[in-house]
Amino acid sequence: MATIHPVILSGGAGTRLWPLSRPHYPKQFIALTSGRTMLQETALRVSDTAAFAAPVVVCSDDHRFVVAEQMRSVDAAPAAIMLEPVARNTAPAIAAAAAWLGESDALMLVLPSDHVIRDTAAFRSAVARAAVAAEAGWLVTFGIPPDRPETGYGYIARGAALEGCDGAYAVARFAEKPDEKTAARYLARGDHAWNSGMFLFRADAYLAELDRLRPAMAEACRKAVAEARADLDFLRLDEAAFAACDAESIDYAVMEHTDRAAVVPADLGWSDVGSWSALWDAVDRDDEGNATVGTVVAVDSRDSYLRADGPLIAALGLEDMVVVTTADAVLVAPKDRAQEVRALYDALREGGHDEADQHRKVFRPWGSYEGIDSGDGFQVKHITVKPGAKLSLQKHRHRAEHWIVVRGRARVTRDEESFVLEANQSTYIPLGAVHRLENIGDDPLDLIEVQSGDYLGEDDIERLEDKYGRS
Repeated sequence: MATIHPVILSGGAGTRLWPLSRPHYPKQFIALTSGRTMLQETALRVSDTAAFAAPVVVCSDDHRFVVAEQMRSVDAAPAAIMLEPVARNTAPAIAAAAAWLGESDALMLVLPSDHVIRDTAAFRSAVARAAVAAEAGWLVTFGIPPDRPETGYGYIARGAALEGCDGAYAVARFAEKPDEKTAARYLARGDHAWNSGMFLFRADAYLAELDRLRPAMAEACRKAVAEARADLDFLRLDEAAFAACDAESIDYAVMEHTDRAAVVPADLGWSDVGSWSALWDAVDRDDEGNATVGTVVAVDSRDSYLRADGPLIAALGLEDMVVVTTADAVLVAPKDRAQEVRALYDALREGGHDEADQHRKVFRPWGSYEGIDSGDGFQVKHITVKPGAKLSLQKHRHRAEHWIVVRGRARVTRDEESFVLEANQSTYIPLGAVHRLENIGDDPLDLIEVQSGDYLGEDDIERLEDKYGRS
């Protein structure tokens, strides 16, 4: 079997798992079913065998440093981190990765970064079966055998077996998400599978079909890669070329129209974790059927998902419910309405609530900051700087800052001065002063920042120098 090149798609917004998952920090970056994030689990699934090359990760510019750090922390060095300047769905993202691979007969294994697969051995076995069909020019998708009449997934109808490709079948048709009666009929027939959103094909075979079916998209993606530029450890696709693509999924653009679509049935313990009820189904539960995370006390409650990433949850008499707390939001919903959380998210955005898109804790390439308090003319933050990291050399037009070191050692630059602060020491950064904060210790640096001024927005930063290319 030829070497397989994983292509990990990390562009989703993850709003169906609000408030834990939000567009600025979606579910693929969160540990939902294990001690690792879903992106890390995806990368590790294809990283410890010679069958797989280093992965290509496709993500948004906003998430680039989170992706790089999460991959680094599990020693899953990517071949490339490709940055989408605008969101254009999966068909263009995959085309850009195919073009980057040189339009060769290289096998591409396309993997969403936010799916759960419990049986890694079955996954790799299915990939090996699919590779035989992919090398023969088929565009292979993986079909999950349904165990219930699920209405939240699309379906794939299996056709004739492919000659010489054991375990692979031609696709008879793709079906949209059905109603319950239709889903029950698919389950009873036994020839339908859930559409997993995972694919395996040759790079040149995919681009050839895209040339035939969406020639403008194929041309734009090739141009976006040809005119891409390196930026630190990232590859920035050309914005004008990529933005010219229509936003289409690979299913709509290619798979539903090609005569080369194949499916490999694969029982992997798979879930797309597309709702809180799906997450409840994907994790371990106690004798009462409750899935609990964090500090939770449940009395006379059953079959519920209770997650405290914020305040303690004290649940009494709950049944088939979802309760999720974070530092700045609480979700309470019946489990059978979990698919409607996206509508709730839309209502929050329409109401102008910042909590819709952004957590109170915001990640940066140097570490993170978290809002603690704010009011008229002031704002308080908890700042954490990673060992060896430093913020940009910068100044502000509208605010002054007070820094109090809680833990660690900081080097402070303030205009012409440079000095070290230890725990329980503080300093003042006047309005307009050129300044920088650096962690010179071996442990994380924690400090409290008090901002004061007539405007405290994050855009009041004039970067003069930045090691992360943000100047």
